[in-house]
Amino acid sequence: MAEQPGAPHRTTGSTLLHPLSTLLGIPLDQINFVACQLFALLAAFWFRIYLSPSHASSAVRHAFATLFGIYFAVFCFGWYSIHLFVLVMMNYGIMNMASIPNIHRYSFVVAMGYLTLCHISRIYIFHYGILTTDFSGGLCCPLMIITQKITTLACQLHDGIGRQAEELTAEQNRLAVKSRPSLLEYLSYLLNFMSIIAGPCSNYKDYIAFIEGRHVHMKLLEVNWKQKGYDRLPDPSPTGAVMYKLCITLVSLILFLTLTKNFPMAYIIDNEFLDKTPFLSRLGYLYVVTQAAKPKYYFAWTLDAVNNAAGYGFSGVDERGTFRWDLLSNLNIWNIETATSFKMYIENWNIQTAAWLKRVCYDRAPWYPTALTFILSALWHGIYPGYYFTFLTGILITLAARAIRNNCRHYFLSSVPLKIAYDIVTWVVTQLAVCYTVAPFVMLAVEPTIKFYKSVYFHMHILSILVLLLLPLRPQTHSLRRAQNQAVMNSVKSKDK
Repeated sequence: MAEQPGAPHRTTGSTLLHPLSTLLGIPLDQINFVACQLFALLAAFWFRIYLSPSHASSAVRHAFATLFGIYFAVFCFGWYSIHLFVLVMMNYGIMNMASIPNIHRYSFVVAMGYLTLCHISRIYIFHYGILTTDFSGGLCCPLMIITQKITTLACQLHDGIGRQAEELTAEQNRLAVKSRPSLLEYLSYLLNFMSIIAGPCSNYKDYIAFIEGRHVHMKLLEVNWKQKGYDRLPDPSPTGAVMYKLCITLVSLILFLTLTKNFPMAYIIDNEFLDKTPFLSRLGYLYVVTQAAKPKYYFAWTLDAVNNAAGYGFSGVDERGTFRWDLLSNLNIWNIETATSFKMYIENWNIQTAAWLKRVCYDRAPWYPTALTFILSALWHGIYPGYYFTFLTGILITLAARAIRNNCRHYFLSSVPLKIAYDIVTWVVTQLAVCYTVAPFVMLAVEPTIKFYKSVYFHMHILSILVLLLLPLRPQTHSLRRAQNQAVMNSVKSKDK
């Protein structure tokens, strides 16, 4: 629901910018969020230029990143930011005292448990109620990011010390952490100013390589620059990538302040709308309001530009020789809007969270990895019923889409016209399926969710169940996937020898 005129701007953070909040009519927590991100952007440029690895030691870079991150947290959330520090210190104790075979389990239970308690307190103790998810997200947003980092590091530490290399996939072996981090390294990784407010989650080894000045160099060494006519390694600048992402954030912010407010999701369950609008028109409007809900996420997730401005996020060189700064990118807008499968859509939406779910759950689940991953995603997001409607529906639609693709797609690859027709149909179905799935995520509560699904006759649920009943399932088993990953790794090792 939109904030009522004259409603108090509830925040536990700084009230320094309250006059600006009143002038613009924007909640103070959102003003604080944007102000911190703008200041972080300026600090990131200064950090890259004046505290580069050639000008400052790793300890100084760690300390600066940590202290500024703590300041931003206190500015945005005030006394409530103590939850961040309590969670971080509890898990630092676990990391140093728990046995390596159990370190990832204990860290996961404590981090997810504490996050869930904070979700509950935000709704039921501090009476925030059913609120629209905004791009600031309250304290739970940084808590969610820190939970990702804590569990990621714990799993990678377990891989690096508690498991044999032969037991790991190629990715797990590459990201495995071989020794426990110091307190300063741990605090810097979790609380650095570049990602404490809005993320994204990154891998510990990548972050340490960035702080120590090895991050870009490691990626550049993967290319034979002499063949390209270079006498020495180039020095990639993130300025172009930062400017591009800032343009996206600006457009997204404008759309959020205009388009999003004019097409509320609640209208699709308005009684007058339901009585006067035919079924197909309702589906079309559902697509429109879902599109209108996206800019706030596009705004928040392109703020990984702060990391790029600090020199972090370089991912290598593409086939055209262009320097890429998308290691920490959280979305690919083109692939989202042109997705022809549910899987493709999910893989390009909130990319770093999807990678986290894969690394800590999907790749480690002994059974039902898809279902467990969706359930973890719902639990991580919070306790609103709408999240669980969305992710449980997502399980059903994902399995149905996989069955259709496995059984039908190859019939349409024999000619270009057939392939184009297949892509058009699957694009329409994918976009409508996503809209159908995410509507409860935006509406949050049970009553509007049930009313919405009744208004569209539960059609996607019914179709998905029919697909699963009628089409033979040919999924690749989780154990077989692991065996194939291991075979690839063994093959690479034998070649190296």
